[in-house]
Amino acid sequence: MASSEQQEHAVALLQPKVEEAYTTDGSLDIDGNPALKHRTGGWRACRSILATEFCYCLAYYGIMYNLVTYLTTVLHQSNVAAAKNVSTWQATCFLTPLAGAVVADSYWGRHRTMVVGCCVAVAGMLMASLSALLPQLIESSSTLSMASAQEIVLFLGLYMIAFGLGGLRPCLISFGADQFDAGDPSELISKGSYFNWYIFTMNCGSVISTSGMVWVQDHYGWALGLAIPAMILAVGLSCLVAASRAYRFQTTRGSPLTRVCQVVVAAVCKFNVAPPDDVSLLYELPDDASSMKGEAPRNPWRLCVVTQVEELKILVRMLPLWACVAFYYTATAQANSTFVEQGMAMDTRVGSFHVPPASLATFQIITTIVLIPLYDRAFVPAARRLTGREKGISDLVRIGGGLAMAALAMAAAALVETRRARVAHAGMEPTSILWQAPQYVLVGVGELLATVGQLDFFYSQAPPAMKTVCTALGFISVAAGEYLSSLVVTAVSWATATGGRPGWIPDDLNEGHLDRFFWMMAGLGCLNLVAFTSCAMRYKSRKDC
Repeated sequence: MASSEQQEHAVALLQPKVEEAYTTDGSLDIDGNPALKHRTGGWRACRSILATEFCYCLAYYGIMYNLVTYLTTVLHQSNVAAAKNVSTWQATCFLTPLAGAVVADSYWGRHRTMVVGCCVAVAGMLMASLSALLPQLIESSSTLSMASAQEIVLFLGLYMIAFGLGGLRPCLISFGADQFDAGDPSELISKGSYFNWYIFTMNCGSVISTSGMVWVQDHYGWALGLAIPAMILAVGLSCLVAASRAYRFQTTRGSPLTRVCQVVVAAVCKFNVAPPDDVSLLYELPDDASSMKGEAPRNPWRLCVVTQVEELKILVRMLPLWACVAFYYTATAQANSTFVEQGMAMDTRVGSFHVPPASLATFQIITTIVLIPLYDRAFVPAARRLTGREKGISDLVRIGGGLAMAALAMAAAALVETRRARVAHAGMEPTSILWQAPQYVLVGVGELLATVGQLDFFYSQAPPAMKTVCTALGFISVAAGEYLSSLVVTAVSWATATGGRPGWIPDDLNEGHLDRFFWMMAGLGCLNLVAFTSCAMRYKSRKDC
C-alpha cells in the first residue's frame, strides 16, 4: 500500500516536469512527434540556421556587388544596359520571396522549401560560373555569338538564383524564429535577440563579400570568382541539413491567399446580413487546427470561421505600417545612388589613399555590426528594467526610431551638399569625402532599428497560418522602396529640368541643387514618420510586443 502511494506521489511530482519538457506552441520534431525542449530548438538549432544565413549572404553579395563589372567588361554591355539588368535582377530577388513564402506556408513547410530553394540557387550559381568558362570550352565561335551564348547562360543562372533565394530568404528568418517557444518567457527573450543576430550575420557576410570576393574576381578571374559563391552556398546547405534533428517544425495550414480570398468572397455574399448581438453565435471551431485545414463540413467560400476573419483584419491593419516602412527604404536607397554621386564630386583622397565613393557604405555596415551586440546585450536589458517589456521597447517604437534616423541622414546629406557646393563655387579646395561618413552612420543606425524591428514585427503579428508570408512583406517593402526611389528621382529630374535648366540632379552636380533634393527627402521622411506614428498609435496589436 505504501509502495503504491509512493508511486502515485512520484508520478504527481514528475507530471509537471513531463508537461514542461514539451513546447507549448504545437511544434513537432523531424519525426512528427511533439518537440522536446531539451532536444530541439533554441540556439542549438539557430546556430546552423545563422551559419546558412552567413553562407547565403557571402554567396549572394559576392555575385551582386560586382555583377555590373562582369556585364560591362566581359559581356561588353553598355553602362545603361548593365545597370538596368542588375536592377531588374535585384528587384526580382526581393519579389520572389512572396512566392516562396506561399509555397512554404501552404504545401512544403519552411524546411523543405529552404532545402529546395538552396539547391536551385547553387545550380544557378554554377550556371553563372559556366558562362565565364564558355570561351575556354568553345574556342571556335565568333566573339558576337560567344557573348550572346554567355548572356543566355548567365541570365538563366541569375534568375535560377533569384527563384532559389525566393524559397530561402523568407523561410530562414521565420524558421529561425520558430525555434523559440513563444509560451516560454526565456525563449521569448531569445527570439527577440535572434532577429538582431540575423541582421548582424547578414552584414558580416556583406563586408567580407565587398572585399574578399570582389578581390578574387578581379585577380583570379570570373570563372573562379563565380564558382566560389556556389561552393559557399553548398556549405550553407550542408549546415542546414546536418542539424535537421535539432529543429522544431510547424505544420502547414493551407494556402494563406486562399483563406484571405474566402473571407472576401463570403463577406461580399453576406454584405446585407447583420451580425448577431451575441458574438458567441459567430462560427468557430474549438480545434483551430482543424478549421485551418478545412476539415469542417462547410463551404469555406460561404462560411468562414472567426479565425479567418481575424487573420484578414490583422493583414489590413498592418498595411499602412508596411507602406511607411517601404518609404523608409526609399530614403535609404539613396546610400547606393545619390550618396555615391555626391561622393564622386568630392575629394576622394585620404592621405595617400584614394577612396572609391561607393566604399563609404562600409561606414553603414560597420555601424550596424558594432551596434547590434551593444543593443542586444546592453540597451535591451536596461530598457527591460525600465519598461517591463521583454524586448525593452516595442517593435513599433523601434521602427519609428529607424524612420527618424533616415530623415536625419537625408538632412545630414543636405548639409554636406550645401557645404560642398559652396566650396566648389568659391573655387576652393574640394570638400573631403569623409564628410559623408555621418550620413552613412545614420543610415546604419536606422537599419539596426527599422530593419530588425520590422522583421520582428511582421513575424510576431502574423497569424499562425501566415508567418512566412508576413515575413516576406519585409523583402517586398525593400523592393517597393527601391522602385519608389527610382520613380521619385525620375519625377524630380523631369520637374526641375524644364525650360533648359540643368535640374536638381544634373551630371555636373556643381550646376544643380542636390541639396534641395536631400532636403525634400528629409521633409518627406518627417511626414512619413508622422504618418507612421499616427498609424502605430491606432494599431491594435495581436499580442503584446
